[in-house]
Amino acid sequence: MGARGAASVAASGEWTDDDGVRLPAGEVHAWHPGTNQTVCGLALSRSRLRRFHHVAWEDVLPESGGAADRVVRVCPKCSAAASPNRSRRRWTRTSPRP
Repeated sequence: MGARGAASVAASGEWTDDDGVRLPAGEVHAWHPGTNQTVCGLALSRSRLRRFHHVAWEDVLPESGGAADRVVRVCPKCSAAASPNRSRRRWTRTSPRP
């Protein structure tokens, strides 16, 4: 799903910072705007997840320090799918059988 563009955030809770901006809280999932489910397959409405179009997925990761102040848990499936490790080389067969 990385071909769709940058992922936004869907979260189980929200909070408002001092500037009045809505930010995610609780458990966060990666979500592509225009779809009705998270990257890991949860339905947004059935899971009661709130959408944050204005928050990029990279901003809720704990190491970013951006909008991650009240994030309790980052979905590991969404994290793996939305933040691929680009430095890792893909597997290739070097000596195929005849």
